[in-house]
Amino acid sequence: MKMKTITTVGLVALGLAAGCHKDPAKTTLPEPTHTSTAKPETPKPADQGTANLGVSDDIAKQCNLKLGSPQQAPKFAFDQFELLPQDRDVLDAIAQCITSGPLKGKRLALVGRADPRGTEEYNMGLGSRRAHTVGEYLGRLGVAQTQLKETTRGAIDATGTDDTSWLQDRRVDVQLD
Repeated sequence: MKMKTITTVGLVALGLAAGCHKDPAKTTLPEPTHTSTAKPETPKPADQGTANLGVSDDIAKQCNLKLGSPQQAPKFAFDQFELLPQDRDVLDAIAQCITSGPLKGKRLALVGRADPRGTEEYNMGLGSRRAHTVGEYLGRLGVAQTQLKETTRGAIDATGTDDTSWLQDRRVDVQLD
């Protein structure tokens, strides 16, 4: 009886280990950068994203954000959720706008997204980690947690079919909630 219990426990542990996907490495967020006091240029209507972020037109216009085209911008690397310097610059401006600018007190929805590779469960988790990374950074800049709603769509809305187009699927969309 004792041998059967040990074997069962061993098989369960082995099954769990085999079924686990690679755990993402813990990352330390960099210190927030301070935005300049100069007023940014008014964005063009097509400007709505940068690096790992897709920013809604409402936020871009009301916060006077100058952003690059989401089609041309680099996105999250495969299986990653670290912020790039250009992401932090945009988030700094959004935080300032939400804490003391035209959108003071407004709520933001942070929607994490992934490309279609990986299981549905893994992609939902990856999208969630990406949204959480953005939320943590905004929180460190003074945006109250009550103003942030982190969600994930995983790969539900992914449209990419190859390495180049999958880049567009790996992002966090920042929208007014």
